[in-house]
Amino acid sequence: MRMKAAILFEQGKPRPYATTRPLVVEEVEIDPPGPGEIMIEVAAAGLCHSDLSTIENQRPRPLPIVIGHEGAGIVREVGQGITDLNPGDHVITVFASSCGNCRYCVRGRPNICPSGNSARAAGTLVTGTKKLRRLDGTPINHNSGLSLYAQYAVVARRSAVKIGKDIPLDDAAIFGCAVMTGAGAVLNTANLQAGEAVGVIGLGGVGMNALFAAVAAGAERIIAIDTNPMKLDLAKQWGATDTFLAGNEDCAAQVREATDGGLDTVIETAGTVPAMQLAIAITARGGSTISAGLPNINAQVSYLHASLVSEERSILGSYMGSCVPERDLPRLLGLYRRGKLPVDKLKTSSITFDQINEGFDLLSDGVVLRQMLRPNA
Repeated sequence: MRMKAAILFEQGKPRPYATTRPLVVEEVEIDPPGPGEIMIEVAAAGLCHSDLSTIENQRPRPLPIVIGHEGAGIVREVGQGITDLNPGDHVITVFASSCGNCRYCVRGRPNICPSGNSARAAGTLVTGTKKLRRLDGTPINHNSGLSLYAQYAVVARRSAVKIGKDIPLDDAAIFGCAVMTGAGAVLNTANLQAGEAVGVIGLGGVGMNALFAAVAAGAERIIAIDTNPMKLDLAKQWGATDTFLAGNEDCAAQVREATDGGLDTVIETAGTVPAMQLAIAITARGGSTISAGLPNINAQVSYLHASLVSEERSILGSYMGSCVPERDLPRLLGLYRRGKLPVDKLKTSSITFDQINEGFDLLSDGVVLRQMLRPNA
């Protein structure tokens, strides 16, 4: 079947992307789903910093590739062996593919299943197949087993979770990455309890969802930190009790003074070395620093080893919010239905393929939260 898709042929092109156009929209061929696979019509796909980092070559990928890892859509076809999904069902996609059988999957940690990493490096689905090719027959690689900057996507069954049709699909799409990553870091990795205090560094889509989750969990104090004053204003409106402008030389000292020595839990979502350094600096004795932002693959952060021991600090990673999608997406959608995760507030605009490169300029400038690509609009 033929469809339109946005293909990345070269990583690391300079800005402005509106001029250099790293994403090229072409008509491509997509094969039907095989055993254990489904085809979905992509209703909406978010422009996320992880996709931007792929464009920037912060995270090298096999090329050419169709990126896009946060989305939702409608099942149009199911492959052999699929009995629990039918054409017409609505699904949220999952960017960390899993096998369901390894020691990580059986221990409830499918987000770190090695099969997902192997498939990502090979540019395949977790089933080992490639479903995309150019009209001249050149194979096109998959991104995170999804490749959602396209009108349709064939994905492994374990890369999709069925949802109710009452959820608008452009809202549902945000749950595929930003909500699971941000809210999951608070509710799962940190296991934040009512009455606790938490800091969130980086107020993009992931950070704002961490903020929403902290409010929903009943945090008594929520410290929001970003380099963008506009985002700090929004955070204040959406439940932050205190805001601080990152980049100020005395930001860490200001936070420590305001919090009597620092916070027990700090969630870093910016994925940069300065943000992580700040997170460690404002974590109190006995506290936990949790990083949910994806940095450059070679980025390194140092810390005082003696303080890690003598102050009983913890430094934790949180990938996909430590989520088990089949378990966590229903409860996160339940919070959404009750108005506790108002992800609709994060949507800056809906865009088409014609605007996708300009959209990544806006994301790089930090002036938007979530732009939603509507590939079939």
